[in-house]
Amino acid sequence: MPVTREAFRIVEKCSKRYFKQLSNDLEAYANHAGRRTVEMADLEVLMRRQGLVTDRVPMQVLIEHHLPLEYRKLLIPVAVNGNKVIPSQ
Repeated sequence: MPVTREAFRIVEKCSKRYFKQLSNDLEAYANHAGRRTVEMADLEVLMRRQGLVTDRVPMQVLIEHHLPLEYRKLLIPVAVNGNKVIPSQ
């Protein structure tokens, strides 16, 4: 669908603000835990706080609905029941 330049600029501006806030929140979670590195648990807490991951909507459902097949193949094996995400070794 065609998008005007002005509409694209607004979407771009909003996206930058959203990801800046996301980064700040993840950094705050890591700092609160006494770490300097953001971990998967921090991301899970943030996604739960935003209402994206719930007991009814686990991480695997989000992966299946929002990512292309090539990324799903990489991520679904590491998403396990109970919304726990374990990085692949």
